[in-house]
Amino acid sequence: MSAAFLAWLGGAMAVYLTASTLLRAYVGTSRLSWLLLALVLYTIGNLIMVRLMRESGMAIAISISAVLQLVLAAAVGIAVFGERPGTLQAAGLALGVVAVALIAWPTRPS
Repeated sequence: MSAAFLAWLGGAMAVYLTASTLLRAYVGTSRLSWLLLALVLYTIGNLIMVRLMRESGMAIAISISAVLQLVLAAAVGIAVFGERPGTLQAAGLALGVVAVALIAWPTRPS
């Protein structure tokens, strides 16, 4: 994975996490402006993903993005909203980390 891919992926994760956090806050307060801003951010995140899919292919870009969103959203839920995953959920998060490592593991050209 190139440095550009990782930079775009980091940007996408920041956008998606901000959108997810706004949606979680919307659930607690019902402020329509937070919902609308989250929808705009999700659109921006998807446009960033188009760039990532061009560079690495859909399978890799979407898989890595999905698992990173899973793990990072759980971290935000724990740190910001005081949520606590159970043992089974924590095991799923750990398996997600292993999955990303296996997907992103560098391979030798054949």
